[in-house]
Amino acid sequence: MVFTWIFLAVLALATATRLWLALRQVRHVRAHRDAVPGMFADAIPLAAHQKAADYTVAKSKLGMVDTLVDAAVLLVLTLGGVLQWLASAWESALPLQSIWHGTALIIAIVALRSVIGLPLALYRIFVIEERFGFNRMTLRLFIVDVVKGIVLAIALGVPLLVLVLWLMGAAGAYWWLWVWAVLVLFSIFMQLIVPTFIMPWFNKFSPLEDPVLADRVERLLARCGFRSRGLFVMDGSKRSAHGNAFFAGVGASKRIVLFDTLVDRLNPGEVEAVLAHELGHYRLHHIKKTLGFSFIVTLISLFVLALLVGESWFYQGLGVHSQTLAIGLLLFMLVAPEFSYFLHPVGTLLSRKHEFEADVYATSHAKASDLEHALVKLYNDNSATLTPDPLHSAYYDSHPPAALRITRLRTT
Repeated sequence: MVFTWIFLAVLALATATRLWLALRQVRHVRAHRDAVPGMFADAIPLAAHQKAADYTVAKSKLGMVDTLVDAAVLLVLTLGGVLQWLASAWESALPLQSIWHGTALIIAIVALRSVIGLPLALYRIFVIEERFGFNRMTLRLFIVDVVKGIVLAIALGVPLLVLVLWLMGAAGAYWWLWVWAVLVLFSIFMQLIVPTFIMPWFNKFSPLEDPVLADRVERLLARCGFRSRGLFVMDGSKRSAHGNAFFAGVGASKRIVLFDTLVDRLNPGEVEAVLAHELGHYRLHHIKKTLGFSFIVTLISLFVLALLVGESWFYQGLGVHSQTLAIGLLLFMLVAPEFSYFLHPVGTLLSRKHEFEADVYATSHAKASDLEHALVKLYNDNSATLTPDPLHSAYYDSHPPAALRITRLRTT
């Protein structure tokens, strides 16, 4: 089959590119391991810089293993016949063309891939993160998180999957538009419920108690004309020593969240600058723009799926002879990331643009020097490399490299 060879060529090229970029990252970081970049020399000790380099290399090597495992699993599922075998096995209990057969098959494949990926996830948390002093996750907490994730997937994901499969079969030639509308509404729904219902199931959120910092933040919010459901401190330290801050939700559910590790590490002026950056994302409509971009990508993907789902060569080219809407959807979910991989830098470029814009906004409502100092502390505390490979960074990093970001802040 011609499509079989096209699929193999794309998979090989995407896998080779992933490995090549990872090797570039490893070599570049190692080559710059023994000297702190000049602009950071006064703030970051050599030992911390070397730790960041070793941490980056360790994660990159694990990523390379993950890349090879994913490629092998994809080949085994498709051309190796495992997907067809599972489809036939479920057919003995459920009619092949039924929604329930498709639902069971997709759940089985998702579960199988999750189980296969479990050892690498455990290694990342309990070996790499542990080795570099970041892990605070216990095995019990890991298991609890997995169970909660499964419960959420069953409660939210399964009904959505059943609805999508029903629409694919019942909504006619333009089913993809109906599915797209459902997915858009579901995404908006998740934006509303994640901050107030789902995230508190995993972490504890407490109002900011430091009166000096709270007063400073309230004045910042007033200057920015921002109203939210509150400013919360999240107990991120129970899982990791990494620090962060983020903006969650839309409409009345929106809230600002600070990791407790970040509050403990930064002074009030630096926290204010980080919050000003997060508020910049909201004020400049970055969240809406990102959602809109994802909606466009989803629409295009569903249109392509609609063209493929009725073509026998699509199924046979991927090693499957049973042809159903659910199997077509599943195959598309499996192989689309390989075909779209080379478009990844487009999303990265958009994200970096938003980060620069949020930095500019922050400097108009807080001190640029405070934001710079906060970023340097976060780079140091999180062991983020200051010397990433430029090409690897341009391909993957949603945030600009440290040196470029600080340079922009100093010239703003």
